[in-house]
Amino acid sequence: MYGEAASMEFAMVQRFIEEICGIALGEEKAYLLESKLARLLVEFGASSFEELYIKLCSTKDPYLVDSVIDAVTINETFWFRDKTPWYIIEDILLPAFLAELRDGKREKARIWSAACSYGQEPYSTAMCIDSFLNRMGAADISSEAFEILASDISKDVLRMAEAGNFDNISVSRGLEDDYKFRYFRNEGRIWRLDEDIKRRVSFRQFNLVDRCFPYGQFDIIFCRYVLIYFSEKYKKEVMNRITDSLKPGGVLFIGSSELFEDYSRCYTMERYKNGIYYRKKECW
Repeated sequence: MYGEAASMEFAMVQRFIEEICGIALGEEKAYLLESKLARLLVEFGASSFEELYIKLCSTKDPYLVDSVIDAVTINETFWFRDKTPWYIIEDILLPAFLAELRDGKREKARIWSAACSYGQEPYSTAMCIDSFLNRMGAADISSEAFEILASDISKDVLRMAEAGNFDNISVSRGLEDDYKFRYFRNEGRIWRLDEDIKRRVSFRQFNLVDRCFPYGQFDIIFCRYVLIYFSEKYKKEVMNRITDSLKPGGVLFIGSSELFEDYSRCYTMERYKNGIYYRKKECW
């Protein structure tokens, strides 16, 4: 299907993609890369992948780089994905945070949704916290005591996430009616997220491959269903920096189908309601 020249072109673009965002596209995915990037050849006046690669390397055009990233990244997500992280947050983590806030042992709890896609993960977290505080009658605790940062590499995805508007298909994926009718307003084909919930999440463009993680340390980090697309080299590097960004005693959530084989050096693995989470050791 692919000749030697096409394979060489693919290898060049493959290396660029891995270096710029960590995603490893094997030879078996050559057809996928071609189909996703073919429209960019026309848009940017390139006659081949080799010419596109040269443009990427020589011009460093941010729009071209962003377009390539958007073409190869996966933005599959839905509300309260896997369910168990929010059971753990609601039953284990939030009661502890609430007690510490009231006792003056902490000023705030910081949560980071890395690779947040269209925002369902951080918004699910914001709704979970709001529902918990209301149920506990915690009128003395401000929503500002919970800082939620959401990041993604894609500008277009972040723009849509910040808008907080979702179609009928999106709101049907994992969102229970109680949350849907409490936190969304239906306007025909669009469901608009409550403005207060939107304000609780701050969105930032960020590439997990960057060596500097500039946002400080967090009590909870979601890094789910993103590193499965990374090469082994970048997967290890990113996980090390994620660990550095987590406070001692903090909790890391990864995808339910993901493996974290080398966790014992820095984490203890804990279970709750058929879910697994990793708590960073106080000393490691």
